[in-house]
Amino acid sequence: MSLITLTTDFGTKDHFVGAVKGAIYTELSDARIVDITHEISPFNITETAYILKNSYKSFPDGTIHIIGVDSELSADNKHIAIELNNHFFICPDNGLITMIASEFNPTKIVEINIHDRIESSFPVLDVFVQVACFIARGGNLTVIGKEIKELKKLTEINPKVNQLQSTIMGSVIYVDNYGNVITNITKKMFQDIGKGRKFIITARRYTFSKIYNKYNEVTGNSTNKFQFDGSKLAIFNSAGYLEIAIYRSNLETVGGASTLLGLNYRDAISIEFINDSKPEFVPLS
Repeated sequence: MSLITLTTDFGTKDHFVGAVKGAIYTELSDARIVDITHEISPFNITETAYILKNSYKSFPDGTIHIIGVDSELSADNKHIAIELNNHFFICPDNGLITMIASEFNPTKIVEINIHDRIESSFPVLDVFVQVACFIARGGNLTVIGKEIKELKKLTEINPKVNQLQSTIMGSVIYVDNYGNVITNITKKMFQDIGKGRKFIITARRYTFSKIYNKYNEVTGNSTNKFQFDGSKLAIFNSAGYLEIAIYRSNLETVGGASTLLGLNYRDAISIEFINDSKPEFVPLS
């Protein structure tokens, strides 16, 4: 039984998601389909990469991932199929896969070449589904495309490090359902560059000198935790990325970090490390 995931910016109002699922079931009646999300911001490949990087590893080996974001075929946006870390990805070569592939070298990459037999303005339905079902039946990637070695690089997701000035210049790559702001600065980078030093995180006119392990640590030992609702904090989230959050945020009442602090996609987030002092942040686990 094949396991196929879908990640798109289609939303759920239109017929697109239903049509893709119907086409898969027509080809593979025993397929299992999992929706990772269909609420990607339109054409946002950085957001797509973040969500996929932090979800695909939870699926079993052999899972096939169809990615329908910015997927219209063009000379500089080819369609590819990749075997990576015992998973398969079918997607446009628009740079999103480089964030996922940063920890693993792809086993095989092919440029899909079945388009000459299929004319379509909806490639996720007409091309990606066929490729996914072919792989699910045990097909070899080289049958549906020519093998290539290089992927288009997505450079905007990488923070800039200035070792001399002891700074990391990052940016917002995602705003989650709670309005929390996720940056492209990882816990590993923070520890490697910071080496236990004091630091100041700057996000617009707001600064942070402490990073929490859990959201509720902001309340300390207080028995009246509700008084801390709306407090701003910095935390490394479960995916290992620096996040600016609002404790117990409620987008309808308190608001989230994005709205309250005025932080949006691509906004700058910086960390400056201070050389001659001891660390003053919550120990990281």
